[in-house]
Order: sequence, then structure tokens, then C-alpha cells
Amino acid sequence: MISTAPLKAVWDFRGFILGSVRREYQLRYRGTMLGVAWTVLQPLAMILIYTVIFSQVMKAKLPGVDGAFSYSIYLCAGILTWGLFAEIVQRSQSVFLDNANLLKKLSFPRLTLPLIVVASALLNFSIIFGLFMLFLLVTGNLPGLSILGLIPLLALHILFAVGLGITLGVLNVFFRDVGQVSGVLLQFWFWATPIVYPATILPDWLQPWMNLNPMYPLMRAYQGIFVANQWPQWHSLAIFAALAIGLALYALRLFRRHAGEIVDEL
Repeated sequence: MISTAPLKAVWDFRGFILGSVRREYQLRYRGTMLGVAWTVLQPLAMILIYTVIFSQVMKAKLPGVDGAFSYSIYLCAGILTWGLFAEIVQRSQSVFLDNANLLKKLSFPRLTLPLIVVASALLNFSIIFGLFMLFLLVTGNLPGLSILGLIPLLALHILFAVGLGITLGVLNVFFRDVGQVSGVLLQFWFWATPIVYPATILPDWLQPWMNLNPMYPLMRAYQGIFVANQWPQWHSLAIFAALAIGLALYALRLFRRHAGEIVDEL
């Protein structure tokens, strides 16, 4: 039976989590002329670049899909959601090392540290995703009711990212090469996932191997919503859902088992 004590302790420190996210944003843009406006300008520039280059300059098209912005939407849907995953994993794998002094000096629920990472990543994602939705609205490509499918997709997405991030974060305290290796593997993982290219262009012999990539059905579900206004094929996400839940539970157990040793090792 899973104890609810860690969750209650985290809830009691919710002010610490929110305050840490706020301070992080204040420090990030301190001294800049435009301040927090950069949180809008940077993702807006990215969306405009993808749209202009791929839909207007390169005339990129998706096989079997019409529309001037289809490939740009396909690309943005994949890159934005992958960015959320990558940010959570990369920051979580170093979160205990980055906050070593805090862990040694203060007494607080250690689990709040990866949750601060998740909250910050979600805030970043919300800003850029809101701009993407505005782009879809302006161009007349906003999905219909299928967009509600994003809610369970994002829940599984975050659960998987947190589980993987905490697992790597704990291992990275004891084996420092884990952080370096995970960064390289994430780059390979990105290109092994149909985000920049459609899976249909892959040779037939490679198609079955793509099903071994846990991010493939998730990215396909996101792209299906935004490009084709299709509900996710939930049966194809069953294995990913089981993996996300199992990994999150394993990460929590691993963290609780080694929480005391983490502080000593730091």
C-alpha cells in the first residue's frame, strides 16, 4: 500500500514550490530590457520561423494531407510537446546536484524539488502552447472537440517524464556520468521519434521497430489531434500508459529508499 504522507508533505509546502517558480522567472529575466516579454517573444519567433520556412519557403507537405500549414502544425505539435518532456527529464536528472547546498542546510520534503521543475516546465509550455493555439485560431486550423484528448495525453506525458527524470536524478547523484549520457540519448531519441519527419517515409523493415519507441504513440496522438482533428487511438496508448504509471511508481520508491543517502553523497 502506497503511503500518502509524502503527498501531504508536498501539499503543505505548496507555497515553497510556487515561490521557487516565481523566483526562477524573476532571476531569468533580471537585467533585461524587455523582462518577462521574452517568454512570449522567443516562442513566437520559433512558431513564425517554422511557419514561414516550412510552409512558404520550402513548401513542405505531409503525405496525404492538404493545407498550406499542415507540415508546420505537424512540426510544432511534435516539437512543443517533446520540449516539455525533454525539459522535465533534463532538469530533473540534475535537480538534486543543482540544489546540493539547499538539501544540506534546510529540512523540507525533497520531492518538492522535481515538482518545482515540473511546475516551471508547465509554465513555459503553457505560454508557448497558448501562442500555438492562437496561431491555429488565426489560420483557421483550430481542432474541434478532439482537443479535449490533450488532457489525458498531457497527464500521461508528464507522469512518464517525471518518472524518468526522478529515476535519472537519483542515479545521477551516485553515478555522475548518468547526466552526460542521458543528454546524448535524448538527442538520439528525438531523431528516432517521428517529429520532424512522418513515420510513413521510413522503410518497411524499420516500421515494426518504431513501435518499440514509447514516445511514438504519444507524438502520433498529439499530431493526429492538431493535423487531422482526430481523437487519440486510446488502445495504442495502453502500453505507454502502463509504462508511465509503472515508471512513476518505481521512481517514487527509488527516491524514498535513497533519500537519506542522497544528502550524504552530496
